[in-house]
Amino acid sequence: MTNASRRAARGAIAAALAAVVAFGSVGQAAAADNPRRDAAAAAATGDPVLVGAGDIASCANDGDRATARLVSSQPGTVFTVGDNAYAVGTEQEFLRCYGPTWGRFKDRTRPALGNHEYGSPGAKPYFAYFGASAGSPGRGWYAYNIGTWRIYVLNSNCSKVGCFRGSRQERWLRADLTNHPHRCVLAYWHHPLFSSGRHGGQTLVRPFWDDLYRARAEVVINGHDHDYERFARMAPTGGRVVRGIREFVVGTGGVSHYRIKTLRKNSDAHDDATFGVLRVTLHPTSYSWEFVPVAGGSFTDSGSGNCI
Repeated sequence: MTNASRRAARGAIAAALAAVVAFGSVGQAAAADNPRRDAAAAAATGDPVLVGAGDIASCANDGDRATARLVSSQPGTVFTVGDNAYAVGTEQEFLRCYGPTWGRFKDRTRPALGNHEYGSPGAKPYFAYFGASAGSPGRGWYAYNIGTWRIYVLNSNCSKVGCFRGSRQERWLRADLTNHPHRCVLAYWHHPLFSSGRHGGQTLVRPFWDDLYRARAEVVINGHDHDYERFARMAPTGGRVVRGIREFVVGTGGVSHYRIKTLRKNSDAHDDATFGVLRVTLHPTSYSWEFVPVAGGSFTDSGSGNCI
């Protein structure tokens, strides 16, 4: 199928959908688990689930169709860690490329912004598409609770909104962590502080880590590099520490793969050839994770941790 025919097919699906809804722990190479069975098991525990990825949809390929099939069989809240609709996050790209696949879960999605969304001025199509679920228009940061957990969604497009200590966003994060203390904290945004992928770590987001580390957060999830990587618990300086933050890079939503060439220190699991989603089950005082590959994928990664 040519790119043009793919775009035409997606456009037809998007039009049909619009008509209906208008205005209305080392990584292991192993056999993939059955996502429907695992989703049912997670639901049976009664504990909430976050499932998602970043770097997701393009009308030029079909990777997001495969990951959307995984999401459809998973319970819980869907997260995205940015670069949701390629190439520049236009209204038509959200409707025709993202909409027919991951857009099917929009009513349970809590998204984050990537740099590609800012290919459209002010990322306005992103805010228009997701509405209140994306937080206040023009900001892109917000928080919500799931079970006993406090979840932070941040905007790491630092040249657009500011990430430095004392910026409006950083002051909000610091204040919210103080005013809403939770034993278990998870945060996600687009650009990782640590990464072995093509783009590498982005030091501009260090203030986020500083605040979250002081608040004893457990998990950070990012995208940007089109691969999967899990790091050991670390301090913002990159040192391995018992009460550090565990970072995941999950740029595996379907748009493409980036090769990992040189592993960064404390990288505990990595793969650069598999699309898939990360499922995090949020227990009252702990969490467990599993990377679920698309059909035909063999890489998976799983484990658990405590809220310290």
